[in-house]
Order: sequence, then C-alpha cells, then structure tokens
Amino acid sequence: MQLFNNINVEENIKVYAFIGPSGTGKSYRAQMVANENNISYIIDDGLLIKENDVICGTSAKKAPTKVETVKKAIFTNEKDRNEMKKAIREYKPESILILGTSDGMVDKITENLGLSKPEKRIYIQDVATETEMETAKRIRTTQGKHVIPVPTFEIKKDFSGYILDPLQIFKSKGNGEDPYMSEKSIIRPTFSYLGNFTISDTVFRQIAEYLAKRSDSIYRVMRTRVESKPEGPNIYMEVSINYGYNILDELREFKEKIKKEIEKLTTMNVQEVTIVAKEIHMQENEKKTNNE
Repeated sequence: MQLFNNINVEENIKVYAFIGPSGTGKSYRAQMVANENNISYIIDDGLLIKENDVICGTSAKKAPTKVETVKKAIFTNEKDRNEMKKAIREYKPESILILGTSDGMVDKITENLGLSKPEKRIYIQDVATETEMETAKRIRTTQGKHVIPVPTFEIKKDFSGYILDPLQIFKSKGNGEDPYMSEKSIIRPTFSYLGNFTISDTVFRQIAEYLAKRSDSIYRVMRTRVESKPEGPNIYMEVSINYGYNILDELREFKEKIKKEIEKLTTMNVQEVTIVAKEIHMQENEKKTNNE
C-alpha cells in the first residue's frame, strides 16, 4: 500500500487547474472549461469524473463538517488517495482538470496524488462575471445548494436524504455542430445547512399503507415492518390480495410504486421492499355470505 505514496502516478499527464472561491460556480462551469480545453477527466471534491460518469471517489460534499470536507477534497485520507491513484493508473487520462478554491489547494491535490503541477491555471473570473459569481454565492449561502457536474442518476445512490434536482443545460460543441444536452445535479444537504433531521419509521409505514389502500388488488395490509438505515429504509409488508388478480404482477407493480413514492416524498433511497401475499380474499364468497 505504501508504494502509491512513494512514486508519482503519471508525470506525463497534463494537469489543468480551475480555481475560485467556494460557491462562485466552479462545478457549474467545470464541464464547459474541460470541453474548451479538450479535457475528458475532472477531479472535483473527491470525485474523478469522466464526461458524465463518476468513475472513482465519494463526494466531499457528504462530509459532516467543513474541515472534513477539505480533507476529503485534497485526499489526506490514505484509502481515498490510493483509490484515486489506482483509478488514474487504470484509465490513463491524457489530461485532468482539477477544481480547487485556491492555488494552494490544487497544488496539495497534485502532491497527494503524485501528479505534476498544473501547466495551465484557469480562474473563475476568467469565465464568469462578477454578477454571476455573486448570484452563485447568494444561492450557496441562502439555500445551501451545491452543484456536482454529473447527471442526478449518477450520484443519487450516494446522497440519500439530500434534496436532488437535475439541472439541464443546452451546450454547443461549436463548428456548426448540433447542440447537446448536459445535465448537472444540484444537491442540498439538509442536515448540514438546516440542522439535523430524522424521518420517523411511521412516515414510511404510513406512505406504504396509504398506497396499499388505494390499490384495487390489495384487500388489506396485515403487517408492516420498517427497518431504517442511514442509507435508507427497508420495508416489509404482508398483505391480503383480492381474488382474480395476477399476484406476481400486482406485487411487483406495488413494490415499484412504494419505492418511487417514498423516494419522491422523503428524498431517502429505499434500499429494499418486500411484499408478501399471505392470503387471497374471496370477494364473491363475502357477497354471498352477506346476502344470506
């Protein structure tokens, strides 16, 4: 394991730096700067990004404190550092764009990862106006929103409990080529900016049981159990199914509906949904009994 710490990863990789104070819009403009300099790889807040894919790392934006965020972003942790070095060796990028809040931060990242010092440094004021930077700062300060330069589906699993919004932007490749759609993700880590919060197991249970009552195929809920985990809940439900429905199809559809609605309403990622049909309810027999 120490081998990674004693040698450079690749001295022939062209390193570019994109520098600006926190909250001024670097991540928002990262893909644009990368495209303009023919760079396919970006290192931003602990992530190695290739075009629209996260290929290594975990976001420093998940860290509980600002100090931990910085440590994560500059790869002071040996495990994070070695994983990133391994990924760089595997993908062999010709060039990398490194985002940082200062020249010193970028230099520390290159030092920790065994990369050469940047051959070109691009500053946020080179690509954004004062008004744009002030607007970005205001949104960060008042709403606690951060941008990650990848589509939402790429990071959703890693940000359970965060408010995630896709941000779609039309971009042009130039030379008369058709514009294309680029998606970034806006996250708001609720517990970091608005105080701690928890979602009671009762909330997950009530959503699941409410959906069951609205299902034509489910006669009644017999039992519901919720197991909460930091990454999201596991839900177990036993139901009585009305006679005449395809049990497998109905349970499969109901599982997807529960997962979709809970994630939509709570921003938590549902880890597992188990629905068990414990009995079949014979509606015709019930009607006959009532008539007698």
